[in-house]
Formats: sequence, C-alpha cells, structure tokens
Amino acid sequence: MRYFSASVFDRGLASLPDAKKKQVKKAIRLTTAFFETGHLPHGLGLTPLGRQIWEIRAGLNERILFRKNEDVVEFLLIGSHDEIRRFLKNL
Repeated sequence: MRYFSASVFDRGLASLPDAKKKQVKKAIRLTTAFFETGHLPHGLGLTPLGRQIWEIRAGLNERILFRKNEDVVEFLLIGSHDEIRRFLKNL
C-alpha cells in the first residue's frame, strides 16, 4: 500500500494546534495500520462515503477525508463535518 497527502491536507495539518496535530497523526497511523493488517481499531470511525472516498475521525470535531484506489491511499482534507460536506459537494 502506498500513502500520499494532497497539498490542501498538508496545509490543513500545518495550521492545527499541536494537540490536534497529534490526534490527526494518530488517526492516520491507525488507518495505515488497518490497511496493512486488516485489524480495524475501535473509535476510528471509518466510514465509506462512496466512490473510493472514506472518512475517519481525529477527535471530536476533526474529520479526515481520503481516497482509496486499489493500493493507493491519498489523504485529501482535514476539517469539520461541515467542511467535509462542502468539499464533497465540489467533487
């Protein structure tokens, strides 16, 4: 499996406070571990949103949107539930 992040994802991560960055990085670690081992960790909130788009939780308010296509995972966006909705409307 190969993992990438979009530039908007990188900018969003860089703008977060340290505590939230830590939560996001943990969620990403758990997600990559899931794709490598097949073991779904409790609390990740992995949700398919359709057409290769998935969402995971990184804390109470932050969501991470990613695209999975065969052996490639691309992290697309970090945001609130509403920000994720707006982004999906523009896809």
